[in-house]
Parts: sequence; C-alpha cells; structure tokens
Amino acid sequence: MNDEKKHIEEDKLVRDILASKSSDNVVQAVLKTDQRVIARITDGIYRQPASAIRELISNSYDADATRVVVTTDVPRFSQIVVEDNGHGMSAAVVAHLLLHIGGSAKRSEDGQQLGITAVNNSLLSPDGRRLIGKIGIGLFSVSQLTQTFQIITKVRGDKFRTVATVTLRQFSDEGSSAKTESGDLTFETGRVNIWREPATDREAHGTSVVLSNLRPQARNTLRSRELWIAIENAENHPDPNSTHDVRPPPFHVGRLDPSSGELLKKSANRFDSLPWSPTDSPANAFKSMVESVWAEASSGNTNAQLETIFDYYLRMVWQLGLAIPLPYVEGHPFDLPMSTPEQWHLISNTKGTGAATRISLADGRTVREAVGMTSPLEKQGSFDVFVDGIQLARPLKFTNLPTTMHALKHPLFFAGKCREEFSGIATELSGGPIDFEAYLLWAPKIAPTEHQGSLIRIHGSSGTLFDPTFMRYGVSEQTRLRQITCEIFIHQGLDSALNIDRESFNNAHPHSVFITRWLHNALRQVATVQKRLGRDFRSDAKHASQSKVYLDLQNLALRAWRENAEDEGATPPEVMFTDEEHVKTDSADTFVFSREVIMNGADFPNSDSGRLQKDLLEKRMKVLVQVLAAFGLLEGLSVMQQEKLLYTLQQVITSQDDEH
Repeated sequence: MNDEKKHIEEDKLVRDILASKSSDNVVQAVLKTDQRVIARITDGIYRQPASAIRELISNSYDADATRVVVTTDVPRFSQIVVEDNGHGMSAAVVAHLLLHIGGSAKRSEDGQQLGITAVNNSLLSPDGRRLIGKIGIGLFSVSQLTQTFQIITKVRGDKFRTVATVTLRQFSDEGSSAKTESGDLTFETGRVNIWREPATDREAHGTSVVLSNLRPQARNTLRSRELWIAIENAENHPDPNSTHDVRPPPFHVGRLDPSSGELLKKSANRFDSLPWSPTDSPANAFKSMVESVWAEASSGNTNAQLETIFDYYLRMVWQLGLAIPLPYVEGHPFDLPMSTPEQWHLISNTKGTGAATRISLADGRTVREAVGMTSPLEKQGSFDVFVDGIQLARPLKFTNLPTTMHALKHPLFFAGKCREEFSGIATELSGGPIDFEAYLLWAPKIAPTEHQGSLIRIHGSSGTLFDPTFMRYGVSEQTRLRQITCEIFIHQGLDSALNIDRESFNNAHPHSVFITRWLHNALRQVATVQKRLGRDFRSDAKHASQSKVYLDLQNLALRAWRENAEDEGATPPEVMFTDEEHVKTDSADTFVFSREVIMNGADFPNSDSGRLQKDLLEKRMKVLVQVLAAFGLLEGLSVMQQEKLLYTLQQVITSQDDEH
C-alpha cells in the first residue's frame, strides 16, 4: 500500500470516528503493520507483565501526564486499569496509531502535525519532555497480558470522548498476512471497534487503558502461583530429609486457592503481609517498602534478594519505580550532602592512565554544584505514579547504609560525565554524538543484591534491570563488583542501540561500545581509590592501636618509677636509640643505645605493616629500659653490658611474637 492510499484510508477512518456520536454508531477497523516491523509484537515481545505496565506508563509520560493511576484487583488480577491525565488522543491520533503500528509519529513530522510532539521539535512532548517512546508499539505491549483491551481517551475541549475496543491477533494465526499491490507483505495484527460518546466534562483530558480477561499465564505470574504451589506442597507434605527450605516470602499480597480463586490462610489475622502500614501515606508506604529491604540486609541476611523478600507483585511495584522517570526515594545522589570529605571523586575520561580525583565539597556544596552535573537533563515537571494506592519512587537508598566489618565504614561515590562527538566518523557509522553522566557507589553492602551492577537510563527511563556483569567487565573483581551500584544517565545518543523491547542493547552499536569502555575504565579507577583508602584506613587504625599500646606501656613505666622512687612527681629517664656511633647528651637522666645492637635480628617486612611492627618493638624496648631502671637493674652495668641485656630481651620478645 503506497503512502497516498494509506493517507486516504487514514483520513476516511478519522471522518468515520468523528461522525460517531454514541456506542450505537460503531466504526470497525483492522490493525495492520508491514514487513518493516516485526509483526510478532502481538505474540508478546516483552518478558514480564511488569514490562507491559511500564510501557503504558511511559506512554502516559510522553503525553505530558502529571498523574498516572494503575489499579488492579490484587491479588486476583483479573483486570488492570492504567489511567492518566495526559493530553489524550484525538480521532486523528487514534486513527494513526491503529493504522501505523511500528511507525510511531512521536519522532517525525507526523507527530508535529498531529499535536503529539512539540511544534518545533519532534523529539519532545508538547510540554517539552524528552520522549521515551520511539517505534510506536508501546500500547501493544499489553499483548503480554491480554488479547482484548479498551482505550478510553479524550482531549481538552472536545465534547466527546473516543472509545476503542481492541482484539489482538496472534501473528501465527492463519491468514494473518497478505500482499499489497506493490508486492509488500502487510500483517493483520488485530481488529478494533471505535465509537464516540458524549463527555460530561468538556475540559477533562487523558487516557484510560482497561485490560480485562488477562491471559492465564499473566494472572499466574502476578499471583506468584508457582511459588505458592511449592509452599503448599511443602506445608502439606513436609520432607524431614529435605535441605531446601520452602517458606512464604516475608512480604506478599496473599495467596489464592488454585481451584476456587479464594484467599488462603491468614497470618496474624491478615491474609497478606505488606511492608507498609495501613496508615502510611502513599509516598511513605513505598519508603517503608525500601526500608524493609535494607532491614533484611541489616539483620544478617547476606543475600537480600527481592526474589526472596517479595512475591512477584511487590517485585513488580519495585521494578516499576526503578524503571520510569521518577524522583529518588531519598533524593538524587548528586544533591545529597556528604558526611566525610573523601566521599566523592570525579572519574577521569583519560583512557588507561586516568585516575579519579577527589571532589571538594566545601561550604556545603553538592556534587551537582561542584562539578556542574545536569542530570536529569531538564526539568520533567511533576509526574506522580500510583499503583493500587502506593506512590512510586526510585527505590535506591544512599544514606544511613548499614555498616559491616569492612575497613571502610562509609560509602564512596564517584561522579563522571562525558561527551563524545566521534569526529571524523560518518553519522551513519557512529550513530552521532553521545553525551552522558554517571555515578558509581561503592558500599560495604548493596541491597537488594539485584542492584549490584550498572543500569542505563535514556532520558530518565530504563527498560533494563541492573547488569551484574557491568557490561561484561573482564577483570576478576568479584567481591568488589558486588559492592558497587552504578547508574548512567544518557542525555544524547544510545537510543538507536536499544532493542525493540527496550530491555536490552545491541552490544555492537558504537554507542554501546563507547559506554562499555568508559564504564570499565571507571571501575578500574573506583578499585584504585577504594584500595588506597582501605589501606590508609587500616594503617591509621594500626597507628591508633599502637599509640594506645605505647601509652599503656608508658603509664606502666611511670607507675613503676614513681613507686620505687617514692616520689609521685618523679618521671622515668628518657631513652634514645641512635644509628650514630657516639652520641653525647647534656642530661644525666638519658639512656643512649645503639639501634643496630639492640634491634639486631629483628626483621620485619618492607611494608607499612612491617614498619609499624618495627616501630612498636622499639617503643616497647624503650619502656623496658625505663622499667629496668626503676628497679635499679641497670646500675653497675656498663653500656655494652646494658646493650647485650637489652638485645637478649629483644630476642625473647620477638621469639614469642613469632610463635603467634
């Protein structure tokens, strides 16, 4: 079908929709795509039910919605409704959407003409948001959940709202393809009934997507059916020889009887076990959910996984908060006050030899102010998302993290920013410039464990989860990598490297290759700083410990001297070890000995630890001289005899140390 015929068909559909004034006048249409698009979108290209809901919320964001409400009949999950207060869709937009699946108008002149993008920039929404959607299949992600759904939409000022009931067709269905006059294949992906009906509020605007008759597989996933069946079997037929402990997760929304669909089993007089209190506000409920994960991590759970803490539904709520453009539950890391001066470092973009440098945050400045960070790139405006009454946020916590036995008790943050123009390389080969910012957080413990890794956000949104391999980082740093979480904020580029499901990247794309190299270079710098600070901390701790030991020994010598001198004001003599052959002192109360003679045979490794051990031994020997002198045991001995005595005692002390 050529472009002229497509426009004629689209114009006719628009006229038919506008002519409808009630549900008695239904317009019928066929959903079509062509061979330039993978028609299997109706078979479900998305991996989980959460992905479909994420895509619908992303559509609301692109429509400049400030509020999105997702409602389910949890825990039965027979229906899901996603409702927003965005611009809504005109009859022309609905017609274009249905006849151009995979041919998104968002990033084209069509979008400007239809009013779904900014007048002067097809990459922005009408109100100036960077668009998330790209290829025009987001709405049809619902095929993961159901084959039938309804769209109810209205634009401001319209006296009517448009209703479309869609039935999707499986690509594998017989007769789903046909050849056009030009020889191109077109694919029928579904059928739709459309009508218009009077609206009670002319100024109202927005879109609701009603998903009913959810697929059995989708319902079972949302209900965590396999988990509960395993738990039921373990409860009804316990195996005393089994080493696998099958228990309900600490937090869940309840379980259903597989046959009757009724709720099963109360615990503490409740069917569910939620991480928030019924009295919590929507925002505080989500904060409580985040705190529940960190409480698990702080309670000795060394493997605080979402999969073991939450059922699927609660994990889905968490992942939605992680994926969509929302504020952080505690604030953006670039805006957080730091408690110690060495917490923030700036990643160098120099390959191979670059080293992270400390960022000075004097006078209470934030990293955003100190380094000029811009993420998020522009103000996105208010965007609130509620799922069954819970207000979502990005579930990442950066302050008041639990401490461990690790040498470094506080987290380390690393900020980075980079722009690459790919000068001298054709745009069709490079993909154009790439511009991004990032942070890497090292902490003794990262919770949940699913946040160990790197996550890439394009214009604030992410379809991926954290990548625990850090984009296939090949260096053997397994322990340290489990202590790092990283987010990369893409301001320009990488869009074209996204795969169709937005949940993975084309690793061969030049932008993916560039970010991979940058991240691996950043990880090397993080490891260098963390090792150095850890070494310095241990050295300082040893110095402090040895200083306390020496102070205790000095007090012992002082007490012995005063008791034997019967003079509370008496002080023990000064003791000096020297490398010179002949040293004279003006004080008769000073002992001077050869360091070479006294410390002979006391070998220590040539390291910070070895030098500390040697220094402490010398201090012990000086205190020993003071104690011997307090009891008069050095009197009558020549200096040579005194040195021989001290050398012998040194050998006794070090031989005891060797045994330990």
